[in-house]
Amino acid sequence: METDKILFSLCSFAIFVGIVFSLSLPVFTTLFFDYSEYHFFIRQFAVGMICITIMWALSQIDPDKFLIHIGFTIFFSCLFLMGVMHYLPESLVTSAGGAKRWIRLPGFSLAPVEFFKIGFVYFLAWSFARKLNNNKKTLKEEMTLILPYLAVFVLVIYLIAVMQNDLGQVVVLALTLAVMAFFAGTSLQLFMLAMLGSIFVFLIAIFSSTHRIIRIKTWWATIQNMVLSLFPENIAAVLRVEDAPEPYQISHSLNAIKHGGLFGEGIGNGMFKLGYLSEVHTDFALAGIAEELGALGVTILTLVIITIIYRIFKIASRSVNKVYYLFSLGIGLLIVFSFLMNAYGITSITPIKGISVPFISYGGSSILALSVGIGMVLMISKKAKL
Repeated sequence: METDKILFSLCSFAIFVGIVFSLSLPVFTTLFFDYSEYHFFIRQFAVGMICITIMWALSQIDPDKFLIHIGFTIFFSCLFLMGVMHYLPESLVTSAGGAKRWIRLPGFSLAPVEFFKIGFVYFLAWSFARKLNNNKKTLKEEMTLILPYLAVFVLVIYLIAVMQNDLGQVVVLALTLAVMAFFAGTSLQLFMLAMLGSIFVFLIAIFSSTHRIIRIKTWWATIQNMVLSLFPENIAAVLRVEDAPEPYQISHSLNAIKHGGLFGEGIGNGMFKLGYLSEVHTDFALAGIAEELGALGVTILTLVIITIIYRIFKIASRSVNKVYYLFSLGIGLLIVFSFLMNAYGITSITPIKGISVPFISYGGSSILALSVGIGMVLMISKKAKL
């Protein structure tokens, strides 16, 4: 059977869009740090070509022989790296906000958490296929089956949310874990219980961190006037936050989107990337693209992402092997949750989580890891009855 050429082409196109905007969006950053104007473009172009090659190379491999080896190698090696990187000297790791997130290699840095997400999805798919099924069980029996996964996830929370101070990635993995468990055969009752438990842990993570509380206040300051206008004045007065920090980033993001209008200012002609939006080529890439391509351009780009997700889910639904089914489902869910969390964040629907736009945002680790995941799905597509 043939590889899903449509999925490969769409992913390659999305990577190409990211390469184009790696030249357009970081104009201010290159000036501020005195980089060459092609600094980001050259790196993104090189990574993009490597990613397309990886997707193609993996698509040629037989999943029955190699998928399990690739999946577990990624899972255990990245779990090990995330555990030891915090004890490595500063010369070997790069920090952000006091947390060590990247391992320095010759010429570039690598974020193990991005690859760990792919390995974690494979581990869940392999294990769920062996342990879970659609046979009717009591809630107690289901809880007994799911407890080992919760123990593993507690370790994941510690390594990522605590040691790397990156709650966004944990949220993506938690949602993926819950949905994969549901489709693997657990009951709706356990799924709802897992959602409530996740919300509880999420709230603890927020209120135990000062900078996360500030981020929530900043987000609330952006939307509180609109939301509280729906409530009686006595209730609104209680919920209103008066001392919230100025939500500069969100305000500039929304203004950039508004400034782009329907058709945009044209590639290279955006104004808000000129020092107003920091990290416009990473976390706020969609806002920068919306200003330059307009609502129409972002809609087309969103349709490309949606079609990628559809093709992945189609491969999942038509895979007879349960491991292949669950793994493809998990990769699709990673893209869904990452894209939604970024899009909701830049439009102030939810707080910003520092999640990159799949395929589009500048950053080698996230695109490389996702390309490995897509390559593995393309391997599976040869066995699916498309």
